[in-house]
Amino acid sequence: MLALIRRAGDQLIRRRFGSVSELTAALYASLVEHLERTGLLRTRPFDASACPGATLADLSDDKIRWFLDRARRERQFTLARNTALPAVLAHLDLIDGAVPTYAAVLLFGTAPQRFLITSEVKCMHFHGTEVRKPIPSYQIYKGTVFELVDQALDFVLSKIVRAVGTRSQGAQAPEEYELPRAAIAESIVNAVAHRDYASNASVQVMLFADRLEIWNPGELPPPLTMQRLREAHPSIPRNPLLADPLFLARYIEKAGTGTMDMIAQLREAGLPEPEFRQTGGMFVQVLWRDWLTADALAAMGLNERQLAAMQAVRQQRRLTNAEYQRLTGASRPTAKRDLEDLVSLGLLVPGGAGRGAFYAVPAKRVGNGSNGSSENGSGNGSETAQMAQRSSKTRRKKT
Repeated sequence: MLALIRRAGDQLIRRRFGSVSELTAALYASLVEHLERTGLLRTRPFDASACPGATLADLSDDKIRWFLDRARRERQFTLARNTALPAVLAHLDLIDGAVPTYAAVLLFGTAPQRFLITSEVKCMHFHGTEVRKPIPSYQIYKGTVFELVDQALDFVLSKIVRAVGTRSQGAQAPEEYELPRAAIAESIVNAVAHRDYASNASVQVMLFADRLEIWNPGELPPPLTMQRLREAHPSIPRNPLLADPLFLARYIEKAGTGTMDMIAQLREAGLPEPEFRQTGGMFVQVLWRDWLTADALAAMGLNERQLAAMQAVRQQRRLTNAEYQRLTGASRPTAKRDLEDLVSLGLLVPGGAGRGAFYAVPAKRVGNGSNGSSENGSGNGSETAQMAQRSSKTRRKKT
């Protein structure tokens, strides 16, 4: 019996449930999935279904022309710019008889949210590390999937730190964001392209002081798992007819490399790897704005004053000796010693001089991700342990 359990366990996808109703729903979904896989039940993807009440008049000629121009430029798409609307839809399988599909409305509709209310994207910016009202900046974006991705990306880029270089390397000064632009774009387009459009929930983009979180309705399709997203895996789009035009416009690659590209881009920027998790029917992507995650700080062996200071400096980006004293109740010599300790550990860098002196979080961590990754994807396990040991030795000498 144990041998049978072990053999079966390797072939199962385990899922938690909190009530009998959740278990019933999960079993029903698994049964439908099994019947579809064996060919006993055939269903069309949601985005391939005819959109009730929609007509060709609900699609925008201008948006079709924009797509054709871009697809021809990016992927050498065969259809000419002046191709008739019905011919474009037929070529892309975006019409059911004379009725546009849900995918057609989402891609080229004049007002997609008229037919799919929750296809909007909600973008929120919080100054702290938690969801708290009032929300300092809150935008709800509507439009086609192309417009939603562009608007959400612009929202995030307008809120994060941007550094502009010199023109020594070219005619245009280079820009560098604290989070790689490509990684942000990939996470947003993943949420919009692969969300469950039958859900009453919307995509949520939430920017915190320490991280960016993107939530989209739906779950990973089998056989994908959180771990498989970190290695080579097939492309399994939830909305295949939506994915094809996104590919032609070079918003996605349809190669199963998106999450791996994100990991590489964040590593190269000296940041922790992205986190992926499933929460209450929502798939969540987390991109850390700096490498000082809670796990990393917990491993450093800092005292309570230093932990409180690091939490504060991550939100307000800099801290003075006087602010450290007010925050922790420490004396000036103790504050100076604590801050020097944090500098020696590479957690803070000094700036300014005299009365203008301050301490700030370094933009990136040297060597982050170069020595392998820890289980939670932070990529700083062994180095953090070494820093914690140095911190402990330093404190013993000072005490």
